[in-house]
Order: sequence, then C-alpha cells, then structure tokens
Amino acid sequence: MDVSPATAFVTLLVGAMAGSLGAMLGIGGGVFLVPFLVLVVGLPFHQAAAVSLAAVIATSTAVSAATAGKNVINLRLGMVLEVATAAGGLAGGLTAQMLSPQALQIGFAVVALLVAGAVVRRAETAPLPHDADTGPLGGRFTDEGTGERITYAVHHLPAGLTASFLAGNLSTLLGIGGGVVKVPVLVTWCGVPMRVAAATSAFMIGVTATSGAVIYYGHGEMIPALAASAVLGTQAGSAIGLRVAARARARGLRLLLAGVLVVVAVLMLVRALP
Repeated sequence: MDVSPATAFVTLLVGAMAGSLGAMLGIGGGVFLVPFLVLVVGLPFHQAAAVSLAAVIATSTAVSAATAGKNVINLRLGMVLEVATAAGGLAGGLTAQMLSPQALQIGFAVVALLVAGAVVRRAETAPLPHDADTGPLGGRFTDEGTGERITYAVHHLPAGLTASFLAGNLSTLLGIGGGVVKVPVLVTWCGVPMRVAAATSAFMIGVTATSGAVIYYGHGEMIPALAASAVLGTQAGSAIGLRVAARARARGLRLLLAGVLVVVAVLMLVRALP
C-alpha cells in the first residue's frame, strides 16, 4: 500500500493522542488506532491491528522506561497475570474460528460499557497502614501526585487472572493491547491503586503485543510507513501522558478511564454494525 504524506502525518497525530492516553491509563492506545485505521484510512482489519500492535509496544516501552525504579510497576503481579494473558492470546486463534469479528466487537462494546459503570461507581480500595502485610503480590510506592506513601495488597486474584485471559484473547483478535480490560478490573476488584494498575498493565501489554506483531509481520500485514508514523507519535504522546498522569489525581484518572471505555464501546459498535 502506498502511504501519502498526509495519511502518515495524521496517523502520527492520532498515534500521539493514543500514546498519551495509553501512558496515562495503561491501555496501550490501540483502541483508538484500530478504528481510525479501519474507518478513516480504509485499511483491512489485520493490517490495522498490525500497525496498532507496533504502537502498543512503543507505549509499553516508554512507560516501563520512565517508571523503572519508582516501584510503580508491580513486577510480581505482572508476571503472574502475564501467564493468563499469554494463554488468552493463544486461545484467541481458536476464538477467531468460532465467532465472527462483528460478534466479538459487539460483545467487547457491551463489556466496556459495563466496566465503565463499575469504574465510576466503585471507589479505589483504601490504602493499608504503612506497616501492614502486603501479601505475596502487594507492594508500596510513593504517589507522585500527592507525595503520599501508599501500601496495598492484591485481592480477588482469580478476577485479575480471568480479566488477563480475556485481555490476551482480545489483544490477539482486535489488536488493542488488552489494558482496557485489565486496568479497570485491577482497580475496582483487585484493590490495586490506579497508578500501579496503569503502569503494570502498560508493562504487560508490550509483552503480549510483541508476539502478535511478529505474527502479523511474518504474514506481510505490517505497513512500515504507517507503523513508523504511529510509533513516533506514540512515543511523543507517551512522554506527555506520563507527565500529566504524575500530576493528576487518581479519581480524575478513573473518570477519564471510564470516559475512554464509553468512547471505545461506541467505536467498536460503529465498526461492527452495518
């Protein structure tokens, strides 16, 4: 496919927006890139997913590098959940044979709306006392927005594993990274603070997206010019998103996440319905 300079430039701008939101919320940004590439640029779905996964990897790399050493990324929790995510990614190939893309997209839109409601209605779990036992997967970190030292434990791990399995499945099928499923569940059901959930999810989606991107590239479905534009935009947007997130309040990030989920649901329905 020949990519015009105008298309490459607009893709860069959309990538910057997606990267900014992806870095703030740990969702990767693919939920915006895929509909844009399909509905506006006119790419076939698999090519759009390939470009999106390249941008997701860029977001994950930027967030992981920027937050390293701050104890915001919970590596132990991330590695446990990544096992379920990888299994979900493998199962995505089987799911694709059983369900139509339209059914998957409509189902995802419904789930996104339900999760958005849960994010708005349920507040974050109150932090534990500083000397409390965090358990095997909990941790401590300093909130850059308030300067407060936060101690937390992880609850309802099966819910987190189930969400990670679903996220891996959707990542393979839709090219969206999966953070849009993981982050709300980690915050509202597992008791993980918003900043930790976003950073840990951003770290995880890079691992998940890499395998999918390699497969798409091997099938010749990666468009280098668009992927480069999306990655450059994502890197710039991620830097902005991280600065904003460091100063934003956790409640504001939760409300933004709920709004993003509603937008994503609408985009999925527009793409799925004739």
